[in-house]
This record gives sequence, structure tokens and C-alpha cells, in this order.
Amino acid sequence: MADASHVPRQTINSKTALPSKALFFHGLEDNEVPGLSRQHDHARRQKHTAVTYSFNTMDLSKIFIALFVFQVLFPCHKAAPENSNVFREYIGAEFNNVRFTDVPINSNVEFHFILSFAIDYDTSGSPSPTNGKFNVFWDSDNLSPSQVSSIKSRYSNVKLALSLGGDSVGDGYHAYFDPSSVDSWVSNAVSSLTDIIQEYNLDGIDIDYEHFHADPDTFAECIGRLIKTLKNNGVISFASIAPFDDDDVQSHYKALWKSYGNLIDYVNFQFYAYDKGTTVSQFLNYFNTQSSSYDGGKVLVSFISDGSGGLTPEDGFFTACSRLKSQNKLHGIFVWSADDSKGNGFRYEKQSQALLAISH
Repeated sequence: MADASHVPRQTINSKTALPSKALFFHGLEDNEVPGLSRQHDHARRQKHTAVTYSFNTMDLSKIFIALFVFQVLFPCHKAAPENSNVFREYIGAEFNNVRFTDVPINSNVEFHFILSFAIDYDTSGSPSPTNGKFNVFWDSDNLSPSQVSSIKSRYSNVKLALSLGGDSVGDGYHAYFDPSSVDSWVSNAVSSLTDIIQEYNLDGIDIDYEHFHADPDTFAECIGRLIKTLKNNGVISFASIAPFDDDDVQSHYKALWKSYGNLIDYVNFQFYAYDKGTTVSQFLNYFNTQSSSYDGGKVLVSFISDGSGGLTPEDGFFTACSRLKSQNKLHGIFVWSADDSKGNGFRYEKQSQALLAISH
């Protein structure tokens, strides 16, 4: 059979018989068939519309699928944070009788006390892990539920959190994150922490585990599910993490950030864990590095009251803070700790809050 594409085109007029249907549709232009051109044109447009609709629908489906896959592979946690007036202070770990009322509070900042620590260990002389059943290990005689209520009623800008873990428990024992299983740890932690948080009328939690008997993925799942459940239950309104620049520590907290970073409101990065004698330029480089590690997070800057590490207030800490503020990157300041600052009259707490209170 001859290929229809090679059949010579015929011009049809009123004196010429119409060619077969096959030849008509294969070789004729619309204007060559009087009386049929409008029907053909209408049919062609219908076909074109249908093909276009089918194509657009398929295109949109592919776009939506591609966007979904992209979001799963590259989750966007948060928009870039800006300057903030958040000031945070750890308190109660060293049992030197410091009280909330000892600490100066500037009414123009958002002030967070962080009680240190609640730990899932027993309170025996030789403490052992309790798989998510937390006990109070801060100076509860001076930082009691009634004192929490009193400071919150006195200052409307004050919120309180408790910190989980810390470096040690008892007389020099490392406080390990040591779950028996994810489900059992989360169940115990939700129950025991809900009791403590409600008894003390607290607002949030801070995660400060520094030693681990579990892999990063287990840590991420336990802590992530804990934060999610406490938030969903209305028990807490904010959560923070407190990593520092150590390979093992960072591997655990980065795994948590990757899976649950959208639930974490503040990153209390321990910049004072860097070497004593850190310079302003080094500090700013460290800040940029950790801001990239916890991309989209509110990474707070920090100093340690006893001056034992990092960039100290005497050596340029507030210079670095001012530079970050001018770049819209000062997301807040935290201090370790009120217990040590009590000896110097909280001089640098006052200076920190004064800087944060300045509108930019």
C-alpha cells in the first residue's frame, strides 16, 4: 500500500467529486473544502483543547510530585531569624543559694530562667539511669514552685524552662542519655516531665545532654517525639537545645535538628566551650559556622560567668554582639550561669540585657 503522505494533493471544487475520507483528512487544508472548513476547524480546536488540558494536568501533577520529593529530601525548617531581645540564664546547678530575685531583670527583654537540671537518673548516692523518669536536680530549696510563681507574677516578661541532662549527676558521674527503647523512654519522659513542669508552672524545656549511650538517630527520635508531644499537649510553648563543638555531641544534635528542627525554637550554642582567649573575629566565624549547621535556627550567643572559656565580656564579647546586631543576626544572649554571676553582682547580665533592649 502506498504511503498516504505521497498521494498528490487535489483541489476540490463544485465540479470535482470529493476524495475518500482518508485522503481528505490526510492532505487537505481547511480552506480547500468549502462547507467543511468550519466543522474541521471546530473539531481541531476541540482536539487541541483536550490535548492541552491533558498536557497541563500531567504537567501540574509532575510539578506537585517534584515539589513534594524536594521538601522531603530538603526540608525547610524556618525563615531566616532576625534580631531578638531574648535573654536566657541557667540557674540552680551549683547550689550556692542563688534566687530568682537576685538576678536583675530588664522589663524590655524577654527573660528566660532555665532551671538546671532535670535528669533521668535516680537520686541515690550512686545514681543510675531511669529510662526517661526524670527527677529534679537543681537547688529546689531556693528555686521552688512558689518562688517560680512569685517571679512570674512580678515580671510579665519572665518565662521559665527546665534543662535536661547536663554534664554530670551526683558526685562527678557523667549524665548519659541512656534509653532502653524509644517508645518506653518517650512514654516515661512525657509523663514525668509533665508532672514536674505543671508542678513548677514552667513554660519550656531545654535539651543539654552531653554524653550518650545511644546513637544519633535514637537520640533524635526520643527527643523529637518528646518535644512534639509536650507541645501538642499544651504542656510547653517553647523548646531549645544546647550543643557545643564536639564531634559526638554535634552528631547527635544535628540528627535531631535534621528530623525535628521545626519544633526547636532556640539553639543555645555553648560558645564558651571554645578555647579561652577566643578573639572577636574567631567568635564571629564560630557563630557563622554554627548558624550554617543549624540553618534557619535562632542561634544565641553566650558567655560563661567565670571566664574559663570562649570570648569573655572583658575581651570583646559585647563588641561581637554589637557587630551581629548591626547585621540583624543577634538572636539573643544566654549566660552560664547565675550561680557564678552572683559573685560579681550580675554585671554582665545587666549589660547583655541593655544591649538587647535597644531597638535596631
